Amino acid sequence: MASLCGRIVLNSSRRNAVYSSVRLANTYMDPKQLVTGREKRELLVEEAGKDSDPYGLAIKRGEGTKDKPNLIPSAFDSRIVGCICEDESSHINWMWLHKGTATRCGCGFWFKLVEKPAV
Repeated sequence: MASLCGRIVLNSSRRNAVYSSVRLANTYMDPKQLVTGREKRELLVEEAGKDSDPYGLAIKRGEGTKDKPNLIPSAFDSRIVGCICEDESSHINWMWLHKGTATRCGCGFWFKLVEKPAV
């Protein structure tokens, strides 16, 4: 019985030894050739040395007074914005910004929507 188990192990190990020239080749494609859509556009913009965040997803707050509000770019007439009022806070205050009017967050910072052409 033991010799039968040894034959099965040897036979199965012989069958699994398959080598392919494709597997051994170390050629990788350029990521720009593989990606499409928005991701490709972001890679090309970053390669050109322009702003790597063309959609304005994270903006640092500035002075934020009523006279000098934080400017939020948008290609639309309104946009929802989240403000992290305190540095250590895990809560986000969400508010709608509308074109032409400045809006005040609960923490006292002012935000204003400015027009930015669509990418």
